[in-house]
Amino acid sequence: MSKVKLSKKYIYKICKEALKEDLHPYGDITSKLLNNKNKIKAKIISNSAGIIGGLDLAKQTFKIVDKKILFKIKKKEGSKIKKKQIIAVIYGNVKNILTGERVALNFLTHVSGIATQTNKFVRKVGKNTKICCTRKTIPGLRAIQKYAVNVGGGYNHRFNLSDEFLIKDNHIANTNLRDLIIKAKKNRKKITVEVDNLNQLKKILDLKFDTILFDNMNVKNLRKGIQLVKNKYKTEASGNVNLKNIRKIASTGINRISIGRLTHSVSAIDLKLEI
Repeated sequence: MSKVKLSKKYIYKICKEALKEDLHPYGDITSKLLNNKNKIKAKIISNSAGIIGGLDLAKQTFKIVDKKILFKIKKKEGSKIKKKQIIAVIYGNVKNILTGERVALNFLTHVSGIATQTNKFVRKVGKNTKICCTRKTIPGLRAIQKYAVNVGGGYNHRFNLSDEFLIKDNHIANTNLRDLIIKAKKNRKKITVEVDNLNQLKKILDLKFDTILFDNMNVKNLRKGIQLVKNKYKTEASGNVNLKNIRKIASTGINRISIGRLTHSVSAIDLKLEI
């Protein structure tokens, strides 16, 4: 498991691409109607409670539009926010602030939405169980989404297919599971093996690798599986995890729980820019 850090170079690149998408080919034709000399003070305000994230992305967005824009952060990255709280104050040219408004808010609302959802799961489990995201991310935005999970107190599973071996049901559909594990062990990468039932688990307990992933198992079988594993492997649970059942899953003593919905179906937090 790891935590994603967004470099300054990456933040600049992703913000630049987002602005290009929003401004191609003629720029913000509506804001161009305004007096170019007007200087204003704008506020980013929360319309709902949650965890704030993505402030560096928002700040960089405005800086690319206009280096003279001053972006003052009022709430720390990863901190809890309440409804009607001021997140940041922006000073500068009205036309340029409005030009960067939507891109900046899109980053903020999306990152904060993932962080907020992740934090709800984190607060439901004890310190011994880690909440992890998956690769169920928007193509091209994986780094940002996995970073957002970290902001909410969660952890990252593998970042891509090269990070570690994850042997799943489709890999073993027409192949012997033991043979796959033995082949994988010839490399120095970590190995996680997914099992659907306890009989499958028993057949590989004598092999040495890193993590057992219990897929879509009920709590009763999870407990039995963890007893069988003892301290031989790290343990992980996935499949049909929600806020109602996660405490029961964590109570089994599982090491980590991976949840696709942290990134693939999260709601953006409600923020607005007000002049």
